Amino acid sequence: MNTSLNEGLTEECSVWSLQAEDGDHYSALSEPDAEGLKEKKKDQGKNCSTLVYSVTDIPPWYLCILLGIQHYLTALGGLVAIPLILSKELCLQHDPLTQGHLISTIFFVSGICTLLQVLFGVRLPILQGGTFAFLTPSLAMLSLPNWRCPAWTQNASQVNATSPEFIEVWQSRMRELQGAIMVASCFQIFVGFSGLIGFLMRFIGPLTIAPTITLVALPLFNSAGDEAGSHWGISAMAIFFIVLFSQYLKNVPVPLPSYQGSRKCHFSKVLLGLAITWLICFALTVTNTFPSDAAVYGYLARTDIKGDVLSQAPWFRFPYPGQWGVPTISLAGIFGIIAGVISSMVESVGDYYACARLSGAPPPPKHAINRGIGVEGIGCLLAGAWGTGNGTTSYSENVGALGITRVGSRIVIVAGGCVLLVIGMFGKIGAVFASIPTPLIGGLLLVMFGIITAVGVSNLQYVDMNSSRNLFIFGFSIYAGLAIPNWVNKNSQVLETGILQLDQVIQVLLTTGMFVGGFLAFILDNTIPGSQEERGLLAWKETCQEECDETRVLEVYSLPFGIGTKILFPPTHFLFVSHDSPDQVLNSICTAVFPSPIDQLFGSCDSYRSTSADHWE
Repeated sequence: MNTSLNEGLTEECSVWSLQAEDGDHYSALSEPDAEGLKEKKKDQGKNCSTLVYSVTDIPPWYLCILLGIQHYLTALGGLVAIPLILSKELCLQHDPLTQGHLISTIFFVSGICTLLQVLFGVRLPILQGGTFAFLTPSLAMLSLPNWRCPAWTQNASQVNATSPEFIEVWQSRMRELQGAIMVASCFQIFVGFSGLIGFLMRFIGPLTIAPTITLVALPLFNSAGDEAGSHWGISAMAIFFIVLFSQYLKNVPVPLPSYQGSRKCHFSKVLLGLAITWLICFALTVTNTFPSDAAVYGYLARTDIKGDVLSQAPWFRFPYPGQWGVPTISLAGIFGIIAGVISSMVESVGDYYACARLSGAPPPPKHAINRGIGVEGIGCLLAGAWGTGNGTTSYSENVGALGITRVGSRIVIVAGGCVLLVIGMFGKIGAVFASIPTPLIGGLLLVMFGIITAVGVSNLQYVDMNSSRNLFIFGFSIYAGLAIPNWVNKNSQVLETGILQLDQVIQVLLTTGMFVGGFLAFILDNTIPGSQEERGLLAWKETCQEECDETRVLEVYSLPFGIGTKILFPPTHFLFVSHDSPDQVLNSICTAVFPSPIDQLFGSCDSYRSTSADHWE
């Protein structure tokens, strides 16, 4: 039989073709093609040469669990901080039990969204969790006159957390947030699955992203300062231990059970700093070093202020959609959250490329990025339905943890998602985090907000900062993003139009610094003349368009269970650079089409072999 077929597996990448010669062996069409493939693999191998496990590898089960818990602990700061910051504007600062329920809910939803993203989204080892990009517009919405907390909710002696009146006060605000998040998430779903994100990224460059992300954290300095200022000594101690363990000792490995003599892992040790400070606070509380009078400075550092929340919290509590009631919708909230959605999407695209680089995967193709953004939109929809008061996004902290642990396996992140899911059903765990002393939270926020600000500024590395054009755009956008919201907050009556809904939309948008700064940067960067190189677009795109081994792209980014795979031709339509037998070639094709161990567990390969074997006759 003499055949020469040059058909391909036509998705985003055409992978292999097969040439059968006399039915005896299978060879490449030309030696240069094979040499080029080897060079590509060699170049890509440099990125993952220091990895213990790359994205498609499967570590031992006990290591998956340990590192899954590690990723949960790495994300812990952001997951806990968001509901604690929101609780003040939701009138919940004197109801730690409900704060614990919110923390458990965000754990639970983050677990669901992580599993969806890793299995059906971008398919990279990237954790999903709450986003600070939603926090700024949420706080702006809740600062509207009709949503400001009644004065009596600020007085602990007047708050009865079980009274119907108090429950309606905070739940009505939560339902308003839920509705805005759910509607805005539909925009993200549309942008992702329609492929519109690729079109938008043509106009959104580093000069737009830098002020947008920077202004996510800068306006929150008041919240961080107030929390830390409840006891600066404890806050400084927390910062000292966090910096010590995360920076000075970041390369010191924590001993792990030996799983291979030549393989060593590093654990992120930020939580260790928080735990030590918490224990010191406990010791100072037991010895009555901290004042016992609520009116005296330093009282909020005591660990027994919220002590009864642990006894009140149930051991098991299953979060469910609509647990706070039916969501309500307002235009002001929707437009504000959409600004947060756009910021979150842009940041996530950057996280995908960083995650691929650190996990030994090829740069994500467009279809994988579209899926990732679309699944993040579904995650935001679920977060709104469950009532976390926030959305979901990719966690940059956990992307960085891949470089520290040197384990880029996505199975580890699946384990981390399962850990979040299970812990979210333990009410006592959420209550423990709700009882963290206030100055300890303040120290954590100072570090976290500082890092987020720096991440935003770091996008300028692609831009020519010797250009007066670029200096003006960045500087003006940042300053306007701080000055305009501050003025609007003090003079909102000047902007009143007489139409309540329009007034609310204007106030929410103009008091959201990331929207003001990002919008101005977007307009200026796309209208002031400047070359692609000057704007940083060339250097930025080069990092996102590296050459890759096309078979590796298919292996990493194809969906599990054969979803979305169209076998239009028999296996003889593939070309392999090998002299294998037909059975070995069929096994290789099957592994490429069904790369996931989950597929193999459910026998997808066996089914494929049985239906395709007759084509080899």
